[in-house]
Amino acid sequence: MKKLIIPALCLILLGCTPTAKTDQAKEPTLKEALKDKFLIGTAMNLNQIHGRDTSAVNIIKQQFDAIVAENCMKSMFMQPKEGEFFFDDADKFVEFGEENNMFITGHCLIWHSQAPRWFFTDEKGKDVSREVLIERMKKHITTVVSRYKGRIKGWDVVNEAIEDNGKWRNSKFYQIIGEEFIPLAFQFAHEADPDAELYYNDYNEWHTGKRDAIVKLVKTLKEKGLRIDAVGMQGHMGMDHPGLQEYKAAIEAYTSTGVKVMITEFDMSALPSPWGTSANITDTTAYRKEINPYVNGLPDSISTAWTQRMTAFFKLLLDNKEKVSRVTMWGVTDIDSWKNGFPVKGRTDYPLLFDRQYKAKPVVKEIIESVNSNQ
Repeated sequence: MKKLIIPALCLILLGCTPTAKTDQAKEPTLKEALKDKFLIGTAMNLNQIHGRDTSAVNIIKQQFDAIVAENCMKSMFMQPKEGEFFFDDADKFVEFGEENNMFITGHCLIWHSQAPRWFFTDEKGKDVSREVLIERMKKHITTVVSRYKGRIKGWDVVNEAIEDNGKWRNSKFYQIIGEEFIPLAFQFAHEADPDAELYYNDYNEWHTGKRDAIVKLVKTLKEKGLRIDAVGMQGHMGMDHPGLQEYKAAIEAYTSTGVKVMITEFDMSALPSPWGTSANITDTTAYRKEINPYVNGLPDSISTAWTQRMTAFFKLLLDNKEKVSRVTMWGVTDIDSWKNGFPVKGRTDYPLLFDRQYKAKPVVKEIIESVNSNQ
């Protein structure tokens, strides 16, 4: 009898039965839930690329199946001096993606904002000729894209070349070369890696003026026989812009040209905007206490409203999954988001899916449940 009583007492004390399961059911991850819908990605900073932020790295590996470099592949870092390329950070980024079987996007080849000054000037500081700038573009694009040929799956070829009103941005690329700099960039990228996907990327992409101009640009590239696979809709959003219907209209306008759309830099600020809807990094304003109201955390009412709005946008994207090939968050956790310093330095914002303690926000569960209800 004693031999029977002892095992029974152990089972009672452990609160289990001989057939009970000791492990709870594993919670599904974002990439598991969104499989066969669209890729779910994130931007990676240097601390993550080099493995210093281990908590964020774990989230990336568990939750995402696509990555993009937040800064290290921009031309000011890739070629800080003419002819002197720096690949260490980008190489490490690509290796991380390959080791974890991720869709890797290169960001970005041509952008006015974070280009080195030498790109546009001669030894006397004067603007270079059209021919010289085209040659510099070609060398930069060819060198970078060729290095990662067959490894990087898609490139943001040109970034933010159109103003909200639909006019060309008066960048140095436009001033010196004219609007032809965009077709040339796509041509050079395709020649360097014919199998890579190519994208045009911009913010405020739901504004009708910019939307219509991007549609025209895509059609022009196609008429020239150039490859363009998708429009990158950055998706830097606020609590009051854009509306779901105008975002849907933008998706439909772009896909009507025969390309896919990608949400490439998704975040949603929970803070009041000091002005407008700009995501131009040169547009900044002075710090004021009233535009940094949630230093110690979001009130429940704001947190609930943010969750509902973010969930609604993911539901919109799920409803249009045949048009959307990738959704990439612009950062992993709130603590690293660029929105803490834009458009006002020193603010505390809450724009991403994971909080400052590296925990999933309630919205992650809501997104996963939205997938189940969408099937």
